[in-house]
Amino acid sequence: MTNRPTADPRRFRVAPERSPEFAHLTLDGLRTYRRALNTEEGRVSYWRRIIQARLDLVRVAEAGGPPTQDNLRGVITEVRVESGRQALQEILPVDDMPPLPDLPALWACEPIPDDVEFNSKLAGDLARAEAQLSAYRTALHKRLAAATGELIARYREQPTLCLSALPTVPVMRVVNG
Repeated sequence: MTNRPTADPRRFRVAPERSPEFAHLTLDGLRTYRRALNTEEGRVSYWRRIIQARLDLVRVAEAGGPPTQDNLRGVITEVRVESGRQALQEILPVDDMPPLPDLPALWACEPIPDDVEFNSKLAGDLARAEAQLSAYRTALHKRLAAATGELIARYREQPTLCLSALPTVPVMRVVNG
């Protein structure tokens, strides 16, 4: 068996190029947009996990077990995915983003003990909502990658722009005397 060195995959990556999609954004605007995408991705991931947990609980109810979703209700009462989506739309249109399910209405649906038909429909609705959230999250990841690529392209063009991301700390002067 011959040990041949493997090529460094970084050598073959294509450097990101500027995109006209972001031309209207200043560097600070682009960074703000990227932070908003990260925040929205966190919210969507959170809701997705909650919907998955709820689906598990409904499946327990379908099987005749006691529904215990009240244990989770307080966790999500104030979280709204739509608010982040609106904030993103102010920066760039979200026409390419998949629709979001009506999460508050879906969350308000309670499984009914011993009602297999209702619980089965609720489980289907939750599974579809989870799929929609996954598609939306994937679209967010694509936008995040594009915004990151734009930042890298700008930094490659003008490396000193990287310095503006660093926090400014007041310099203390030492006085001889």
